[in-house]
Amino acid sequence: MYCWLIHSQGHATLVTTGRNDYGADDSLYAVLIADRQVAPQVLANSIVPSTWDENLHVLPASHMLEGAEPELMGTAGAPYRLADPLSRITGQYAAVVIDTRPSFSLMTEMGLVAASDAIIPVEPRYLETVGLMSVIRKINDIREGWRHPNLRISGILVTKLDMRVRGHKHLLQELKEHSALGRLLCGVIPANEAVSYAHHNHLSIFAYDPQCPASKAYAQLVGQFVRQMAKADA
Repeated sequence: MYCWLIHSQGHATLVTTGRNDYGADDSLYAVLIADRQVAPQVLANSIVPSTWDENLHVLPASHMLEGAEPELMGTAGAPYRLADPLSRITGQYAAVVIDTRPSFSLMTEMGLVAASDAIIPVEPRYLETVGLMSVIRKINDIREGWRHPNLRISGILVTKLDMRVRGHKHLLQELKEHSALGRLLCGVIPANEAVSYAHHNHLSIFAYDPQCPASKAYAQLVGQFVRQMAKADA
């Protein structure tokens, strides 16, 4: 089985579960504010099955997450509020995916402290690619500052690439040729309207249209990481 922790906006929760009305008692918010002794049980109770697949479980987000960060600022051990309870259940799953916010904050820090690998998705826009080195430095700071040596950057994933757009092609080429970033490029997902339609229907792209370009690109990416995981466990 696999587990997806929605650590960002509620849209991903709606897409994977068909609901966006999770609240203070049945979502990630409940886990983060719970007493640390009972947080693992709160986490286990809050996980729900995805509508995508019976073997995919989801810890949903809540609109109340916006209020969690101010509540936890200054709290001792706040960055470990996700890592500690999550460590109790990871053995039940083949993989756990943590979907973080696009901007750095305490919430993002919690996700990275709980993770072993970081994948950085980026759209082919100038400002996003310019900021990649800053993102990498911040991830390295978390690894060193919180003594989390197992955290590694597993790759940069370019999404929504439209090869008909000259700027997209130019920025992809720049990324490939960059001395540091080029080595981290792990995949390219083409822009594909099937992704939006799949989300609208609360389906994974593989179920909605397994033959579309985005589906094939994601399948290739997943296969790549599964092989890496198998090699690491060998």
